[in-house]
Amino acid sequence: MRERRALRELAEGGVLLTCRALESGWPARGLTRALRAEGWGRLQAGAWAEPGREADLFVRLRAVQLLNPRLVVSHRSAAALWRIETLAPATEVPLEFIDPALTFRGKARGVRVRRARLDRGDTALRHGLRLTSPARTLADLLRSLPRDDALVALESGVGYRRVGQVRRAPLTSLDTVGAALALPGQGAARARRRLGLCDPRAGSPAETVARLRMTDAALRPESQVELITPAGRRVVLDFLFRCEGLAVEIEGYAYHGTREAHRRDISRFNQVLQCPEVRGLLRFTAQDVFHHPDRMISEIRAALLASG
Repeated sequence: MRERRALRELAEGGVLLTCRALESGWPARGLTRALRAEGWGRLQAGAWAEPGREADLFVRLRAVQLLNPRLVVSHRSAAALWRIETLAPATEVPLEFIDPALTFRGKARGVRVRRARLDRGDTALRHGLRLTSPARTLADLLRSLPRDDALVALESGVGYRRVGQVRRAPLTSLDTVGAALALPGQGAARARRRLGLCDPRAGSPAETVARLRMTDAALRPESQVELITPAGRRVVLDFLFRCEGLAVEIEGYAYHGTREAHRRDISRFNQVLQCPEVRGLLRFTAQDVFHHPDRMISEIRAALLASG
């Protein structure tokens, strides 16, 4: 009788498939008891997380892909792996996949599988997982998400961003995303129209949503406006109504990273007021943008009327 391998030796990326344990000689009867005794955590039917391993997004996605190797991580799951921001909290990112073989009929807890074709350039490998490329990921989100969510993801993916503690360069371009939407398909026409709403210079999800709220209210400020202070320092405004001399800034350390970044923002606001193009300044937090947009729009309208 061959010697049984330890369960940890059979795991891949912290995930053990029950079938691998059985193939290695572990008996079906008593395997679950042995796994629980060692502290393994059940992820899906037939997949376990090794003791001490957090069942985070990577581990849960790996479990599904090991059980179904033809599935490709996609949509919001792929966005999280690429560090593309979305409006969904990090703890609520769903497990989403594409089946390019168009044959998947199974069910798994908390998993959504779409059947769709994928070209050779539509996939990539990241953190040991097969996933859709940045351009294909953004194209899929433009097709499937509500407008605000989709534009937040698009502007994050095509711009420089600090996501968590990581500063990253643009992952793709608008032209490349547009090419990924060239073929007809469900939601493709609407997705292509949304490309025209994109501002790759937006610096955060809050700035994206603030601009969309102003657009919906028929307010058309310039965005990401570069000005020079009398002392020769360069400042970039989130928004500027140039004729009225009204600057609008979106701030809040919850979205800019740290309290030190928040302090730097306050210093910058003071410099903005020194610019001759700016005669008034409104500041809104991310909380204002996401939870009190009507109040934000009312204050902007009032300031614009007062400036006239």
